[in-house]
Amino acid sequence: MRGGRSLGRRFEWLWGAYAVSALGTWLAFDAFSLIAVIVLHAGATEVAVLSAAGLAVGAAVATPLGPWMEFRRKRPVMMAMDLVRCAALLTIPAAFALGALTFVQLLVVSIVVSAADIGFTAASGAFLKSLLPPEDLLAANARFEATQWTATILGPPLGGAAMGVFGPVTTTLVNAVSFLLSAVGIRAIGGTETHPVRTDTARAGGLLEGWRYILAHPVLRPLFCNTVLYNAMIMVSLPLLAVLMVGDLGFTAWQYGLAFSAPSVGGLIGSRLARRLVPRFGERRVLLASGWLRACWPIGLAFVGPGTAGLVLVMVVELGVITSCAVFNPVYSTLRLRQTDSGRAARTLSAWSVTTKATTAGMTALWGVLAGFTGPRTAIAVAGVLALATPLLLPHRVEPAPEMAPLRADGVL
Repeated sequence: MRGGRSLGRRFEWLWGAYAVSALGTWLAFDAFSLIAVIVLHAGATEVAVLSAAGLAVGAAVATPLGPWMEFRRKRPVMMAMDLVRCAALLTIPAAFALGALTFVQLLVVSIVVSAADIGFTAASGAFLKSLLPPEDLLAANARFEATQWTATILGPPLGGAAMGVFGPVTTTLVNAVSFLLSAVGIRAIGGTETHPVRTDTARAGGLLEGWRYILAHPVLRPLFCNTVLYNAMIMVSLPLLAVLMVGDLGFTAWQYGLAFSAPSVGGLIGSRLARRLVPRFGERRVLLASGWLRACWPIGLAFVGPGTAGLVLVMVVELGVITSCAVFNPVYSTLRLRQTDSGRAARTLSAWSVTTKATTAGMTALWGVLAGFTGPRTAIAVAGVLALATPLLLPHRVEPAPEMAPLRADGVL
């Protein structure tokens, strides 16, 4: 809703499909790693390879998807990506039931799901841009952000309980069903979708065209550099923090889970704040302020100590990170959609996702090596210092998008 007005039945179906798949994904949080350890008795190196390879190879596999989907109707593409994820995930409980599950299968499924994630994200962003008028994009993205954080709060503890009661592949099966239900919801959106037409300004130029467009754009280029680097610096710290807290400082697994699940309430707070702050202060100010705020918190993780004080410190830092990111993300997502030409949306969003996943995979491997030489605390500190520099990459001038009128500070076109 925006100002008490519904965003429409078609959006409600899209949002419902997103909510179902988001909950399924977070119920199965880290399921592949847990299955590898519990069922296949994999070691730390194999688990790290599983996490990094899924991202890196999945990004490479997804590279042709942007150009392929650019000139196709986006709703069928979204349904296809959901069904691909469903089918791939179903092979895991099937193989487990037959006693034939292998590490290679987990790796292949991880890659397929990662590639399909990128394809779905790109198609859904382009579809949302065509579904709603520009003045409703912020409200829609804020709702998606709130839904994501709600799933983050509920999913991991429920998923952990389900795995304990019903077995290690239970959440993978539930996640597969969630993608099937998502495809059904997207089909129920209905309506007509114009078939994209190739033009001189939206020619098929491969995913390279998406990167070229981003790097030549005065607003998208700095926003791209900022988000890719910041996301990588946040993600590289997570496995190192697990080693530091559980391995070195003696925290239990449930304390580690609590340190990240409880602060996720900040996601609900931040996503609601975003919709109120932009009309009052303007898009550019909120983007810059939240971009600076979210960069200030991660360095605090390097100072975590043992006991209750250390646990509280992690929770405070994570609350600050999550709340700031939940304000930043809807504003950034809306700005990115508004600034992207409709004829290049799928390729641009695909290039963005591919770069983010590939960079995160490479940085995760690099930080693992760094931690081996310096220890996890020093490696986390280095990531925190680099995160502090990311706001310098934000666009300090936001020009109006060429295909629509700009938003005034009061949120009116």
